Amino acid sequence: MSAKPDIRNYMKTLIPEVDRAMDRYLRTDIDIPPQLLEAMRYSVFAGGKRLRPVLVIAATEALGGQPTDVMPAACALEFIHTYSLIHDDLPVMDNDDYRRGKLTNHKVFGDAGAVLAGDALQALAFHALADSALPAPRVVQMVAELARASGPAGMVGGQSADIEHEGQPVSADGLAYIHRHKTGALITAAVRLGAIAQGADEGTLSQLTVYAQAIGLAFQIVDDLLDATGTEQLMGKTTGTDAKAGKATYPALFGVEQSQKMAMDLTEQAKSALLNAGGVVNREMLMAMADYLSLRDR
Repeated sequence: MSAKPDIRNYMKTLIPEVDRAMDRYLRTDIDIPPQLLEAMRYSVFAGGKRLRPVLVIAATEALGGQPTDVMPAACALEFIHTYSLIHDDLPVMDNDDYRRGKLTNHKVFGDAGAVLAGDALQALAFHALADSALPAPRVVQMVAELARASGPAGMVGGQSADIEHEGQPVSADGLAYIHRHKTGALITAAVRLGAIAQGADEGTLSQLTVYAQAIGLAFQIVDDLLDATGTEQLMGKTTGTDAKAGKATYPALFGVEQSQKMAMDLTEQAKSALLNAGGVVNREMLMAMADYLSLRDR
């Protein structure tokens, strides 16, 4: 029996590669107003887990590809994710002062500066993805995938639904909708982008989508749990904010113990789907990623 992959070491190896690639899109010699560039770089290089770019790479490797095949897509997803965090932290949204142990973007660059930094990163994401060296039909499919996942039918739609339900009763289906869109959409896109880059057939892509949707929802349930039970020192941000804002969360609706069980059940669903993905030639790292997301402590 082969040894279980070391997911933390895998991520530790890939993160510097992703950071170097993102740095090339944010060089100081590019014709961007200096303060805008500084604001963009401030949040991009604030020390994130790089979960989404790592998933893009792991998915493409699972189908026999190489990290270089999808590095533009990996950067694009992280730019979209970072823009969403900058905007989420604004006073008109979640009004957070700290992110990853640092002052949030608007606290350093002002509200307008933060809005513009987020806008710029969103546009840069599609520039990076369109700049890919993959065959043009695949690039077009990947651009459409990222647009859908990040837009009104994906992440932005989930954020909108989340705001609408603040302080309001929410059903289990409504809560799942919020989480599958606000957070899960980009995680699903990460896996799908990696698979599309390798020309995955529809059957394989379908099973990988089930895998990704399951780990995406599990990830957000765990995030809810950490906000309810974690410490500010460990998390690098203020905890307990969901309850104070009256946000719809799994612990609020189901309790901590049941939420933990739901996250583990989703992890098992993800693994089952991955085993049924016929075109996958190397499942180990994606399997390990499913466990990592459900068992993380920050």
